[in-house]
Amino acid sequence: MQRSGEIVRNRLKGATLTFGGCLLVLALASVVLDAPCAAENGATAGEPPGWAFPLNRNGPPKRAADDGTMRHVPDSMVALPAKAMADRYTAVDWHPERHPSMPDSVAYGRKPEVFACAFCHYPNGQGRPENASLAGLSSAYIVEQVHAMRDGRRRSSQPAMLSQPLMAQVAVHARDEEVAAAAAYFAALRYQPWIRVVETDTVPKTEVAGVSMLGVVADGGTEPIGPRIIEVPENLGLTELRDDASGFVAYVPPGSIRSGNELVHSAKGARAPCATCHGAEFKGTDVAPALAGRSPSYLFRQLYDIRQGVRSGAAVAPMKAEVAQMSDAEMLEVVAYLASLQP
Repeated sequence: MQRSGEIVRNRLKGATLTFGGCLLVLALASVVLDAPCAAENGATAGEPPGWAFPLNRNGPPKRAADDGTMRHVPDSMVALPAKAMADRYTAVDWHPERHPSMPDSVAYGRKPEVFACAFCHYPNGQGRPENASLAGLSSAYIVEQVHAMRDGRRRSSQPAMLSQPLMAQVAVHARDEEVAAAAAYFAALRYQPWIRVVETDTVPKTEVAGVSMLGVVADGGTEPIGPRIIEVPENLGLTELRDDASGFVAYVPPGSIRSGNELVHSAKGARAPCATCHGAEFKGTDVAPALAGRSPSYLFRQLYDIRQGVRSGAAVAPMKAEVAQMSDAEMLEVVAYLASLQP
């Protein structure tokens, strides 16, 4: 029987890429690399929807030139050089007074295999569309998800989306005590309103910004939203500086929130109302994650991955019947509604 780390490493074979000083092994088959960019409607046959699985086909972003100028963000006394935005072993912390002291696994990680948790998920745990908002999730749930990634039970329908293999690498190498400390830290935080949901027919044109996130194209005009959710930073410049006080806006199709409201509260076949497992007002339990006010792009990916069978195990089993007959359009409506709720 293969050890858990070997299982994941065998699934992450492919091209090697250097990112933040670390050599990463990513499952980037040529057929996947030919997928359309995230700004396009939907996806090609057999591909997950590009809007939910943004692909940076040019590989990891290059480090910004460090000209010695110190960067600043609003309402912060902290000053940081440009190179800090690419150092995955030190969390960018613009507002240290707004959160408890971070354990080492959250603030610094452990070179060379384990990135600082708060570099991607932010010191306040709010996260970004390409990764999870961890604030307020139960520590038991967070630990289980890391173990699922380590054991190969939690994978992605789109291996070329860079954020997933980056996290899989961390999960393989993180020590149990590091995972436990990080989980306890994020569980103790309170998830704050973070995403503004707007129903609209037209959206700004977007492109992949950074690793696996959409950003508005400057002076790019608009286009029909179509069957998509377009989730972008409220202020791309601040998000690129990893300011954890600057949130996101999610544009959703007209009528999707109302339709999603009906879907999450109804039973159909083997499908039960979502609150059955996720708790009153979708605030989560020890074993089921909170959904209210969370990233709709992220939530859509989880539903899609479960339906596609790339997430497995006892913790996911109850969801398989829920999503088995759910269409992409229904998933979109469900997550649009959930994201619109107060967390």
